[in-house]
Amino acid sequence: MNHEALPKEESKQLFEKIQTDLFAPLSKHYGFTAWIVVLATVLITAAMAYFIQLRDGLGVTAMRDIVSWGLYISTFVFFVAVSLVGMLISAVLGLLKIPGITPITRIAELIAIAFVMMAGAIIVFDMGRPDRLLNVFLHGRIQSPIVWDITVITTYIVISLLLLILPLIPDMAIMRNRFKDAPKWQVMIYKILSLGFAGLPEQKKIIYKSMRTLSILIIPVAFGIHTVTSWLFAMTLRVGWDSTIFGPYFVAGAFPAGVGAMAIALFVFRNSYNLKEYITEKHFDLVGKLLVLTSLLYLYFNLNEFLVPGYKMKTADGHHLEMLFVGKYALLFWFVQIFGLILPIVLLLFKKMRKPFPMLIIGVFVVIGAFLKRFIIVAPTLEHPFLPVQNVPEHFMVYWPNGFEWAITMGAISIALLILTILAKVIPIMPVWEIALEKGVREEELEEAYKNN
Repeated sequence: MNHEALPKEESKQLFEKIQTDLFAPLSKHYGFTAWIVVLATVLITAAMAYFIQLRDGLGVTAMRDIVSWGLYISTFVFFVAVSLVGMLISAVLGLLKIPGITPITRIAELIAIAFVMMAGAIIVFDMGRPDRLLNVFLHGRIQSPIVWDITVITTYIVISLLLLILPLIPDMAIMRNRFKDAPKWQVMIYKILSLGFAGLPEQKKIIYKSMRTLSILIIPVAFGIHTVTSWLFAMTLRVGWDSTIFGPYFVAGAFPAGVGAMAIALFVFRNSYNLKEYITEKHFDLVGKLLVLTSLLYLYFNLNEFLVPGYKMKTADGHHLEMLFVGKYALLFWFVQIFGLILPIVLLLFKKMRKPFPMLIIGVFVVIGAFLKRFIIVAPTLEHPFLPVQNVPEHFMVYWPNGFEWAITMGAISIALLILTILAKVIPIMPVWEIALEKGVREEELEEAYKNN
């Protein structure tokens, strides 16, 4: 809800301050170079590992005929999960008109775009013959869940990009006029992305209406991307995947993963960009409450996932659950359940734990737990085929990712972080015009800033 417009001189000073604060990170950012060097180092290592994998084949990984999906597919599911935060913050909370979320909506969209783009890319890393990827588009069959997944991921990327670009148009118009002395290529980018916006009522109406329409459209698409991803597993008869609740189970699990990533991003941007006046403790309190709500929902589905097969205890289910509860994957399983789900719920019930630094620590544990959870969804099931495993080396029967897989996976994560970093460096991470209106800046001040003099 917009505040009452301020007196003219006070409004002018406030608008100038908002622009100075929110545009400052585009020109200076302490630690930016060091952070890029770290990401570049990881990427170079990953590129070397991928070159060897591409040259010698997937045999350099720990995956074999029995466990043919491993860390790469686990990371794919994790990336898809994190990307849900864009829909949750921008669409759901936006449509519900939750007060005060404006400063964090663009950050949510940046996270969503970075991670969903890499979700598609990491599938290529998992292919022994990536040159045949085009065949999926040329000869893919509608009966294949993989085709469904590619369709919804592509649609989600397009809508997420539009949800990022549309509210960015007025900001680009402001930057087009404010930074006329910038390099010509930079001014040209601002001019192109502003799409001739001049603050006319018709233009504002189109932007508002389009944003609302896309916010509505992205909700079923976001639910679809997680549901279809779950169907890649649930459409089989394998123990651990053969479940009718896998669709809502994956959707529920994506919420805490995305919100946990959001908590980390808010802390990092708040401190490294000196935005404590805009990203306040109220935002961390809101994110903390969201994390409690979404984690409780996910805990409910976790109980369903294990209680039902545990009660019936079929032979194959028994072996699978034993491996998770007391066997090879027990340490990972209980770490995920306790430190990635139950403990965050309990801690976040206390308001003092919904402060910035505690939220950072809890967010890190939730994200790590979400990553490991995807791994224990994938690997243990594949280690339990229905048919007896015969006449193969013993290391074919078990799986643990090796150095090549970890290097390439860390490279994929680094690319996602690099996309997020670059986007945050070239565009304001908060909608300047919306924040200005919320704080009471007069419409005429904005209209003057939009004019292309």
